[in-house]
Amino acid sequence: MLDAAPLRGVGHLGVLAGAALLSTLWFLWQLGWAPARVPAAPPALTVLVWHWPFADQPPELSSDTCVRYGVPRCRLSTNRSLLASADVVVFHHRELQSRRARLPLAERPPGQPWVWASMESPSHTRGLGRLGGVFNWVLSYRRDSDIFVPYGRLEPHAGPAPPLPAKSGTAAWVVSNLQERQRRVRLYRQLAPHLRVDVFGRASGRPLCASCLLPTVAPYLFYLAFENSQHRDYITEKFWRNALAAGTVPVVLGPPRATYEAFAPADAFVHVDDFGTVRELASFLVGMNESRYRRYFAWRDRLRVRLFGDWRERFCAVCTHYPRLPRDRVYRDLEGWFQA
Repeated sequence: MLDAAPLRGVGHLGVLAGAALLSTLWFLWQLGWAPARVPAAPPALTVLVWHWPFADQPPELSSDTCVRYGVPRCRLSTNRSLLASADVVVFHHRELQSRRARLPLAERPPGQPWVWASMESPSHTRGLGRLGGVFNWVLSYRRDSDIFVPYGRLEPHAGPAPPLPAKSGTAAWVVSNLQERQRRVRLYRQLAPHLRVDVFGRASGRPLCASCLLPTVAPYLFYLAFENSQHRDYITEKFWRNALAAGTVPVVLGPPRATYEAFAPADAFVHVDDFGTVRELASFLVGMNESRYRRYFAWRDRLRVRLFGDWRERFCAVCTHYPRLPRDRVYRDLEGWFQA
């Protein structure tokens, strides 16, 4: 038969241990201690796009639209009934300029940030004078924008470089809007007598479908990446897609060489400003040997082109920058800033 005395001793020790535990918990509670809790995920930001750029109907905007671009907890919408609750509202300038969209100034909630968005150059932007004091942030290709969205960039790339396309032509140019007053048109007129340039696009009567452009340009040694106007940081798809992504050497007309070098290696392009005359430029291009030509593609061993042409990705960038954007900023003179 078991002795009851040891069992009574064990029970007494259990009571003492329980009391000690309760005392310890009470003491910690008095000090303000509490078990750690898993913090709740921050709510998704709602970015209201007032009018989708260049479109009568916006694309489908599913709940995971921004997740596909690596931006979680970001909701894009074009539902104007969300104006009162949206975290940010974005206005694309072309629709404001053409009066297809109007600013809902009277219905604007106090403190709601508004974003002015444009990927056009100042030469093709009108009506900024009436927008002073309206917008808090800017989304554009300018590096000093609050939400900087370039047309493209070079990203690190591991693995072998893709082979260069076989070359059968000298220089190509795709142009849709050809106006004699533009510097690019004057430069082409001066260059053409000294360099064979095949011209494509609506302006030449040889339009190219979207999927036809790169295969058409790729067989050429050079591509005339001439911007329609020359402004600060204005480097468009003519450089990124039509030239670099196509596997041809861009001959650039745009901002100064130093600006291009902020985006790409110095030996990845030919800048027209490096030459005193158009004839010197043509002689340089025509006289280039194969060894020197291939050096313009050395960047492909370590870098690759990434294009940013989808407005959904551009608008998702609002959420990426949102935590760091100044809440008290107002562009009193938007025109002065953009024209600078």
